[in-house]
Amino acid sequence: METPPELIDFTAGHARSGDLDVSWIHGSESAKHNADPDIQVHAYDEHTFILRQNMAVNYEAPFMFLLFGSARAVLIDTGATASPDFFPLRRVVDGLMETWLAAHPRDGYRLLVLHTHPHGDHVAGDAQFAGRPGTVLVDADRDSAWEFFGFTGASGNTGDDGGGGFGGGASPADVEPAQVDLGGRVLQCWPSPGHHNAAVTFYDPHTGFLLTGDTVYPGRLYIQDWPAFVRTIDRLIGFCSTHPVTHVLGCHIEMSRQPGVDYPVFTTYQPDEPPLQMTVEQLREIRRAIAEVGGRPGRYVFPGFILCLEGA
Repeated sequence: METPPELIDFTAGHARSGDLDVSWIHGSESAKHNADPDIQVHAYDEHTFILRQNMAVNYEAPFMFLLFGSARAVLIDTGATASPDFFPLRRVVDGLMETWLAAHPRDGYRLLVLHTHPHGDHVAGDAQFAGRPGTVLVDADRDSAWEFFGFTGASGNTGDDGGGGFGGGASPADVEPAQVDLGGRVLQCWPSPGHHNAAVTFYDPHTGFLLTGDTVYPGRLYIQDWPAFVRTIDRLIGFCSTHPVTHVLGCHIEMSRQPGVDYPVFTTYQPDEPPLQMTVEQLREIRRAIAEVGGRPGRYVFPGFILCLEGA
């Protein structure tokens, strides 16, 4: 008689703490002599991995997240480089999955690939997973992603409706979170436009991670749609008031530890980075900054982030 696969308890009733005491690879003075791995892998816990792309490969150096459940894993975002020779994301993910399955044997384990939004530095590695056995790759464009999540009540069409570009349907701020079940580990996901009209936020109750993509991170927050961005920040703060959020995790670090000082675009050496993780209080700081800026186009510098509001 076959032994059933190990049941992993992802529902402890509280977010479990892990390890975020990590020195992230942050480039080097000479890209030619960079000795960092193409992809840094950090284990937050045995079921949760954070990956960062090497700055010498692409200056964006985005972060990606690999979360394991009892039935399948999810990879959130696929980085900024397509070539597996320079950015071997699939090989790294395959290796992590092989190691995890050796410790937690089970048949028919699958991989789901999702995204925070469709910008190129978050989807470039998608092709590495096309045709991978046991894999569902969801395109990051709004129609495909929102259909997968079931955000059918929200309109994402840009229009002059005075409501942040959402006409002909419910605002994404009103859409109930979708659930993505990895097998006992159930993520909540909801539309979060503002930076991009297809942006999605993920919440993982197991770790308490709030994964915000490019909506919130220690860097330049590029805002495409101001009213939608304001509603998204309000929704994030409201969510945090009713759920145990341990860390707010975006996909980049662009600030330095000197308050209000960021590294310029195209920088490939950032030796004085702050932590990736932000706090719920920093979300509130962003909300106070929103009130101060008042929707006027421009670049507004604050100690831990910069609001970059596109002109009308």
